Amino acid sequence: MKANEIMVWVLYDIANDRARAKIARCCRQAGLYRVQFSVFTGSVNRNSLDELCLQMEQLMADDDKIYVFPMCEEDFKKCRLMGKAFDKKLVRDELLEMIV
Repeated sequence: MKANEIMVWVLYDIANDRARAKIARCCRQAGLYRVQFSVFTGSVNRNSLDELCLQMEQLMADDDKIYVFPMCEEDFKKCRLMGKAFDKKLVRDELLEMIV
């Protein structure tokens, strides 16, 4: 991970299918990995994180929810994942190496 990057989790509950797809696309374009249908994680440039948040906020409706949890790499590695924490079809090996 580069010095100007931060680890982040993005979780969302978006009612509109089209808006939800656009938010997922924003996360992928920011370099995040999809780990569940409405959950992304990975490292992102600090400035890009602000831009990502603004993009997602513009796509939200009043009842929608988006949670963005930034954390340092040390804390990210302390995350506990239990059960089937990741959809293996969605997660790349390099992400698993960062967490496990």
